[in-house]
Amino acid sequence: MIQNTDRHPNTAASAAMAPSTSEDDVFDDSYKETDKKPPRILVWRNIVMMSLLHGGALYGLILIPHASAGTLLWAAVCHLFSALGVTAGAHRLWSHRAYKASFPLRVFLALGNSMAFQNDIYEWARDHRVHHKYSETDADPHNATRGFFFAHIGWLLVRKHPDVIEKGRKLELADLKADEVVQFQRRHYKLSVLILCFLIPMLVPWYFWGESLAVGYFIPGLLRYTMTLNATWLVNSAAHIWGNRPYDKSINPRENALVAFSAAGEGFHNYHHTFPFDYATSEFGCRLNLTTAFIDLMCFLGLAKDPKRASKEVIAARVQRTGDGNYKSG
Repeated sequence: MIQNTDRHPNTAASAAMAPSTSEDDVFDDSYKETDKKPPRILVWRNIVMMSLLHGGALYGLILIPHASAGTLLWAAVCHLFSALGVTAGAHRLWSHRAYKASFPLRVFLALGNSMAFQNDIYEWARDHRVHHKYSETDADPHNATRGFFFAHIGWLLVRKHPDVIEKGRKLELADLKADEVVQFQRRHYKLSVLILCFLIPMLVPWYFWGESLAVGYFIPGLLRYTMTLNATWLVNSAAHIWGNRPYDKSINPRENALVAFSAAGEGFHNYHHTFPFDYATSEFGCRLNLTTAFIDLMCFLGLAKDPKRASKEVIAARVQRTGDGNYKSG
């Protein structure tokens, strides 16, 4: 929704990962954070907006008994569409370049990303690349070592640490700058969010089956939006704190099946941070991984191609070398 960007330090974000010129360059861990204490400059506009948003979502819960089945189904469709705009789009495609997508698929994912309203694709991917390259340091936008609340939502309520901005400006983002879909969405982001995140979810049930505007606004609109946001944030918070580390015990990200279920497959986080180029983000195929199933379907239909995968030999060698002993083969 709202996000802390270097363009405007008083806004807030969603984020996290990496490529530039090569995998080694993108994911090197040479950065060492300093002893300076992270600043805690509150962004009151974001605090007020997040409070109002979650209050509106709670009211949406109260309205559920008054909503038609069609409206509830529509809210679920909007949630799925917006989730894929983040997971299959901003994350696996544009942040990690884990597969290649055709122009129509990129347009579809960009529209879903605007409905998700978690910052435009360019900023989301940039911050995500910073998150992977400098994970759990002051340069990490949602550094989980600062606690669950900070990693989940608190990072959106304070100004970015200067290291996040500095490191983000140094990343090579030529691929994002060259993508016409990414740049078009960036130029028209505010209008696309107004239409896709708020007006369409509200107006479709009102126009097509006579739902009240209030129910349309608070359920497919605010409640759905808030649920999508919190599902994404759980990857930054819970999946960096709770779970085992079968692939690399030296890093914070964990395997968290509950987060994988709620975030369309993004909770197998120890695997993902160990093999960030893998389009499936886990060894388990489509199990608890709706996004992987979607990408597989797009490949089958010819709308996507070249999904990258970690080989079984590479995975086994890494498990033996750095795993915590809790490995279960997919």
